[in-house]
Amino acid sequence: MADKFDVIVIGAGPGGYVAAIRAAQLGMKVACVEKWVNKSGKTVHGGTCLNVGCIPSKALLETSHKYVEARDEYSELGIEVSDVQMDVKKMMARKEKTVANLTGGISALFKANGVTALEGTGKLLPGKKVEVTDHEGNSETYEAANVVIASGSVPVEIPPAPLTEGLIVDSSGALEFQEVPKRLGVIGAGVIGLELGSVWKRLGSEVTVLEAMDSFLPVVDDQIAKETKKILGKQGLDIRLGARVTGTDIKDNEVVVKYTDSNGEQEQTFDKLIVCVGRRPYTQSLLADGTGVELDERGFIQVDDTCQTNAPGVFAIGDVVRGPMLAHKGSEEGMMVADIIHGEKAQMNYDAIPSVIYTAPEVAWVGMSEQQAKKEGFEVKCGVFPFSASGRAMANNATEGMAKVVTDASTDRILGVHIIGQHAGELIAQGVIAMEFGSSAEDLALTCFAHPTLSEAVHEAALAVDGHAIHMANRKKR
Repeated sequence: MADKFDVIVIGAGPGGYVAAIRAAQLGMKVACVEKWVNKSGKTVHGGTCLNVGCIPSKALLETSHKYVEARDEYSELGIEVSDVQMDVKKMMARKEKTVANLTGGISALFKANGVTALEGTGKLLPGKKVEVTDHEGNSETYEAANVVIASGSVPVEIPPAPLTEGLIVDSSGALEFQEVPKRLGVIGAGVIGLELGSVWKRLGSEVTVLEAMDSFLPVVDDQIAKETKKILGKQGLDIRLGARVTGTDIKDNEVVVKYTDSNGEQEQTFDKLIVCVGRRPYTQSLLADGTGVELDERGFIQVDDTCQTNAPGVFAIGDVVRGPMLAHKGSEEGMMVADIIHGEKAQMNYDAIPSVIYTAPEVAWVGMSEQQAKKEGFEVKCGVFPFSASGRAMANNATEGMAKVVTDASTDRILGVHIIGQHAGELIAQGVIAMEFGSSAEDLALTCFAHPTLSEAVHEAALAVDGHAIHMANRKKR
């Protein structure tokens, strides 16, 4: 038997590495197990988010957006740029450098905080023991007073579109294209599909997004979703709803996709096809018999509100448990669990977790949509303010979108905040903070916002709940 630890974390993604560092900061002896190996054969930390998810995709989104701005929009600002070119290989190299810097940074943080990095695949055994099998197949077993499972998730594969090297790829493969495909198909109009479709559309692909559902972004407020679809359509994304893929064929290094829609059976040929139909919890070979940890019918580890599993001293966080599959949600759960293990009274507010789609403009929300609130039985009052009436948005040449505040009409308490617009992913933090403190729309309306800023749209939306927005036609007088 090898060393015994106060805490062993299985997985070094955003949930796992944060849990490990926090536990070490609290004075506990901590180890973190990670099996991810980069192209050089080196174990790296950061999980999907840093290696093939949040960070690399945002690097490509930002680069491609700047390219479109320089090519199509700078002239409107008086900046004349001619013959703008995109070097895809250079863009990819920068993406890889960004990833390497951040994953290396986590390894440095482990050393600085005294976290023992265990390289290999972790498996939970009965009695809070963890077996770690290295890449050569050698195993070592460690004991822990507490175990935190943070094994993350993997892309869902679908039988009609089996992954085929270089042609039919998942979200990870879509981050590795070395040239712009002329015709790109995307299965799934969710967050990942829209982001990746946007990247390659900006760089010159003809992008068709096939979504099996009849509704667009059903998790988003209807008004915001409708505006998002309109804007992305104007940008050239061909989003087809009610399009269920039934099969794919590879012919002459092209992908022929068969799908059905309201008009019957259809067929379309692409140079590349990205499958983005969601993610599933990763529990393969994770749990030995007799651990006491239970899975639900969808493969998620069952936990309570504090991420405790059915087995005493064993916790699970992040994508492998219920709730939205978001890096920041996993990180906050990691902090909470580390504090609980240390004996603190910690909890997490799952009603105030923000979500962001990093298209341009960005889409962000927290709390309930107008439709969700009504379904929950609330009498709802909403305030909406368009960025077209924002001085800073006009100055930025970014007037698309709006901010929306959803409230309980009887108490004025904020139930949700929804934004589509430039930097919505940053602005939504104001809504998160407001909801975390149980704010009313009046609280936001009475708060002084800097001028000129995009955040004033949130202020005006709060004022608009009672018809008192300043910079748009009012419906009410005091």
